[in-house]
Amino acid sequence: MNPQFKKGALELCVLSKLLGNDCYGYELTEAISEKMVIATGTLYLVLKRLKDENYVETYLVESDEGPARKYYHLTEKGITYQGALKQEWLEFVQAVDHFIQA
Repeated sequence: MNPQFKKGALELCVLSKLLGNDCYGYELTEAISEKMVIATGTLYLVLKRLKDENYVETYLVESDEGPARKYYHLTEKGITYQGALKQEWLEFVQAVDHFIQA
């Protein structure tokens, strides 16, 4: 998959995955990696940016399998942002489809 396609869509994928339930970083990486190849470091940069913008918040959960896991949770602002990005994405895809279906 073209890296430029992924770059623009990764943030929306992360937000959409978090819309249903809270996840920790590795869990997000695994889920998204099932559909596209991504580097773990790239995902954590997206998560940091989303946290800095107050779209997600974090909390720690103790783990029986090692250190505590940092979970990511969408804020109300993040839910609103996800909805807006989703709408923009759908409009973008429709515009691109117009040209590639011609």
